[in-house]
Amino acid sequence: MEIKKSSLLLGIAGILFSVALFLIYEVSVQTGSAVVGSSGKIDTTGWTDNEKMNYEMHGTIPARIQEKISASSGTGMVGGC
Repeated sequence: MEIKKSSLLLGIAGILFSVALFLIYEVSVQTGSAVVGSSGKIDTTGWTDNEKMNYEMHGTIPARIQEKISASSGTGMVGGC
């Protein structure tokens, strides 16, 4: 009986892990297309020097770019948190 329980738990854990990987991939594809250029890096054309510095030093993406990301992903989040 112990073997059946551990096999069942291992199977459920494997399925959950697979689903998590799939969802992570889907989110990266959807959000990446909004701001990532063909080089695979975030497209900073049109950003001010201050916005570029804040992104490079702090990893802060400007609010107007975050609005594009949330609108394209369909999350409906306010504030981009």
